[in-house]
Amino acid sequence: MANTSSAKKATRKLERRTAVNKVRRSRMRGYVRKVEEAIAAGDKATAQAALVAAQPELMRAATKGVLHRNTASRKVSRLARRVKALPA
Repeated sequence: MANTSSAKKATRKLERRTAVNKVRRSRMRGYVRKVEEAIAAGDKATAQAALVAAQPELMRAATKGVLHRNTASRKVSRLARRVKALPA
């Protein structure tokens, strides 16, 4: 249990940041899931549209500190490669 007032404040801030990051992470995963589902269905047009929507969301997560920027770039790259490999 936090004893000092600064430690109590830090705990409150941590709870708020955790809640915000949880929303951001969930939102990002939803966008990625849509790309994954389109790839699984073999629908290239839908997959490309979903990737275009997911890419800025991944980069936003990286900017906000939810993901490391290299992790976000790697995810975008791998998704793009899988979408490109789909038959037309």
